[in-house]
Formats: sequence, structure tokens, C-alpha cells
Amino acid sequence: MKHQPTTSTILTSLVLGLLIAILSPAINAAEKAKETVKPYPLNVCIVTDNDLGSMGDERSFVYEGQEIKICCKPCEKKFLKDPARYLKKLAPTPAKEAATPETTATKS
Repeated sequence: MKHQPTTSTILTSLVLGLLIAILSPAINAAEKAKETVKPYPLNVCIVTDNDLGSMGDERSFVYEGQEIKICCKPCEKKFLKDPARYLKKLAPTPAKEAATPETTATKS
């Protein structure tokens, strides 16, 4: 005797297939967004310049594709009040740019 799929089995299969089709692009987009986050380059809080974790647990979040690390919860409020002020600390300075391998390579 052959086992015939029931209506509920067919409907369950269809629903699962639709869920996979709908959620797959969202999952891929979330994974891609994680890949495009710029890592935080400093060893100190972007707001206070204190060592990370010096005021309790280190905190981190992503702001416009840039990972941000702060030494405590109050610094998050300060950062969000004037992000441009603090993001300047992440901008490369002329001295840093001069020291990159591209600019220090010798000409042959």
C-alpha cells in the first residue's frame, strides 16, 4: 500500500517553501551588511579617549556602517548627540596617510 501525501502535508511543504523563498534574501542582505561594517581602529573610547572597558563593560554599536566602541553607556548618548565631532577621530590624518605602504613604496 502506497502512502499518499495528505492535504496538510502538501500545504505544510508549500508554506515552508514560501518562507524560505521570502526570508532567504533578507538573511543574505543581513549577512552582507555585516561584511560591510568598517572595523573600529582605536583602542580607546571614541568619546572620552579612556581605555575601552575602563568605566565598566565596553560597549559597541554600528553607526552608518562604522563600528563604534565606547567605554560606557553614557558615552553612547554623547556620541549620538554629535556624531560628526567624534567621527573625525576615525578620519585618516596626513601623517597616517604618509605612512601607508602605498606611499612609502620605493620607486624602481
